[in-house]
Amino acid sequence: MSGGEVAGILVAVFWAILVSFLAVALARLAQTLRATTKLVADVTDRAVPLLADASAAVRSAQTQIDRVDSIASDVQEVTSNASALSTTVASTFGGPLVKVAAFGYGVRRALSRKDDAPAREPRRTVIVGRTVSWREKRKPRGKRD
Repeated sequence: MSGGEVAGILVAVFWAILVSFLAVALARLAQTLRATTKLVADVTDRAVPLLADASAAVRSAQTQIDRVDSIASDVQEVTSNASALSTTVASTFGGPLVKVAAFGYGVRRALSRKDDAPAREPRRTVIVGRTVSWREKRKPRGKRD
């Protein structure tokens, strides 16, 4: 065997080993691709119902939000109506009721004074032979003797 034949055999063995490694790598890659395809199919089978459930939940939540929004607007309307009613009642009945209450208080007070004690004379002070009423006795503010 000559050197060329040995080199040819070595190259052939090298190519055979290289082709074997490539065949094993391709077989493993094919197996990985099959497993990946199966995994994607399983995820798709499970994800579609989950997405349908999530979509239904979102629709239900939107319906509830719309109902809460409607309730909130109704509450706001009721609040404004109650405020307007309160203002109307206060302006309509407030003044007259205060006047009636004040009149009733004045009548009660007048009747209780009339019943309790006889009419009193105004207070007087006697100063050496002269009678001074309580109005004359008071001195204006700011003036002192």
